[in-house]
Amino acid sequence: LFSFCLFQFLVTSVLANYSYLCQPVDYSRSELGMRMARVCWWFFFSKVIELLDTVFLILRKKQEQVTFLHVYHHGSMLFNWWSGVKYVPGGQAFFIGMLNSFVHIFMYGYYALASLGPRMHRYLWWKRYLTILQMCQFVAIAAHSSYNLFTECPFPDGFNTAVFLYILSLLALFLRFYYRTYVRGKR
Repeated sequence: LFSFCLFQFLVTSVLANYSYLCQPVDYSRSELGMRMARVCWWFFFSKVIELLDTVFLILRKKQEQVTFLHVYHHGSMLFNWWSGVKYVPGGQAFFIGMLNSFVHIFMYGYYALASLGPRMHRYLWWKRYLTILQMCQFVAIAAHSSYNLFTECPFPDGFNTAVFLYILSLLALFLRFYYRTYVRGKR
């Protein structure tokens, strides 16, 4: 539900007539600029909750689920969004939050169904496609960030470069996970 509420990125970007190719940060105190900054803050807060997921896995002694990918992703997203909210709250960073919130609606829907027990397993055939959706998200974010490195977009190139490199690292880790789980694991 929280991810669904965070899809306010889409609503606010439409109301504010944001560009999906290049959107500078609105540092004014305009109503829609402040609304987008608040949505970005709540998205950052969601990363705190997601990091707590790692803590709960450790406390429940489920170390087999605490992989490098899990810790890297949840730990680094907290720092990344802290810096995003502090220095570029809004602007084209909204695109990342919007895509991620959309993917998380499906991801946490999957986890909610899985938590209902073994009788739900027959409805969970789509886990593989959820991983593909996550990787498509990374490709879209990489394309978005790299596009803005080669155009005259008044959004800090340092952030675009950092996002691009970070997303490539996530894509590599998720591709490795996909290969090990769905390709090599099936043999």
